[in-house]
Formats: sequence, C-alpha cells, structure tokens
Amino acid sequence: MTTMTAAATSTDRAALARRVQGVYLLTPDVAVADFDVMLVRLRSALTAGVALVQYRSKIAPPQERSWQARAIQSLAGQHGALFIVNDDVRLAQELDADGVHLGRDDGDVAEARARLPHALIGVSCYDDLVRARRVVEAGADIVAFGSVFASTIKPAAVRAPIALLQQARQEFPAQRIVAIGGIGETNIRAVSAAGAHAAALISAAFDAPDPAAAAQRLQHEFNLGTALHEPQRTTV
Repeated sequence: MTTMTAAATSTDRAALARRVQGVYLLTPDVAVADFDVMLVRLRSALTAGVALVQYRSKIAPPQERSWQARAIQSLAGQHGALFIVNDDVRLAQELDADGVHLGRDDGDVAEARARLPHALIGVSCYDDLVRARRVVEAGADIVAFGSVFASTIKPAAVRAPIALLQQARQEFPAQRIVAIGGIGETNIRAVSAAGAHAAALISAAFDAPDPAAAAQRLQHEFNLGTALHEPQRTTV
C-alpha cells in the first residue's frame, strides 16, 4: 500500500468513524423462525435516525448467518445507517461491511486491520484501559467499555465505571468511545455526558412497544448528555 493510499484509507475510516454517534443498535438473539419479526422491529427503530446497527447473534446456525446479516445490511443501507458485523471478520469481509466488532476471543486486531483496511474495527475493552491502549495501537477505530450498568443480557459481565468513559475520551481523541451494558432511557444521558460518542443497546429499543418512539427518546436523552459534555469538546 502506497503512502498516498494508506492516507486515503485512514481518511475514509475517519469519515466513517464520525458517523458512530448516539444510539448504537445491537440485534437481539432470536430463533430463525422469529427473525422476520425482529427485522420489522429493527426497521421501526431505524426510522428514528439510528446511526448504526450491529448484527449480533450468538445462537444463529452458521448456515443462517450470511443471509441474516445481508438482510440487516440491506435495512441499514435503506436508512443511511452503518452496518457492523459482530465477532466475524470473514463475514464482514464477505459482505463488505462498514466494520467489525471483536471481543476478547474473536481474533487478533492487527490481523483484522490487515484484512479490512477500509472498514471500522471496534473492540470490546470491558473495564480495561490497558487493553484499550493495545488495541488502539493495533488499529482499532472504536473502543467499547462495559457493562457500565447491570445488564439483563450479560448479568455476570464485568462492570466498567462511567469515569472510565471520560478517561478514554481524553486519552484516545482519534477513536470513538462506546458505552455498553444495561443502557436505557433513564441512564443513557449519563454515558454521553461522560464523553461516550455512542451507546450500544438491545433491550431498550427491541423490547419497547414502539421501537421507533423508544429510539427517538433514547437519542434525545443521549443528545442532552452530549450537550453537558460540550464544554470539553475542544480538547476531547
């Protein structure tokens, strides 16, 4: 890769990363028979202007993952949202996804960067700032911390203090900081006020009677927190 091409790639990723803002939807685990119902709820939430959706399924059979991901990617594209694949670099590469998100056991970040030079790479850093430093050095564009609150999806997850979001925002000015875990309408403002660029969530949108209305309220609360953080924006 030439220097000029490398610089262009970095610029392209930076433009994508700036779109990681506000409500960050993760798809819930659903049986194959219920997938179409989930898509209807996802479409509803996306009409609220959600910036990003991540295909996450811990229970889908391997043979189902590609078509499920393509269906979600299509919906995201129709609504101008970024599309991220969870855990699976090969699938992200196959679909030319906007990015991939990796957990602790989902492969090497530097290898993922080499395979996906134009895509965003997000990495779960739990409550570990040292891990965040390592993955940023390896090429991560997005660092996620959590669970910031008690989570019904992962009740045993390690807890990350909200103060860690502020520290990460200061230390990694070129990366996007994402909060995850137990986030809903009553607490999403706290994570954006602390400096998170986005709040990753599932239940607060997908379990709501009206996902579009819920997503709108969540985004509104997030924006209020961002306004509280605004005085620091010149440096973080």
